[in-house]
Amino acid sequence: MATRTVRLDDEAEKILEQLVQMTGLSISAVFKHGLIAFREQTAHSVCRSAYEIYEELDLGPGGYALAPSTETHRGAQEALRRKLSR
Repeated sequence: MATRTVRLDDEAEKILEQLVQMTGLSISAVFKHGLIAFREQTAHSVCRSAYEIYEELDLGPGGYALAPSTETHRGAQEALRRKLSR
């Protein structure tokens, strides 16, 4: 078993004290539960593919694109026309 020294700011110290009082667990147990929860949270977010992240953005059909990628010149022209017509 390893021994670690951790520095906590005032806010983190207050949260730790509250968790110990609310749960009745020891400080070590609270840290262990926190580490396990963080590992699970991190494992879920790391495994997401680029498509899953993009899918959550909900840009709608075509996103913000004004033209398909094969017609970027036309899209740029349309964007400039929109900007300059204001």
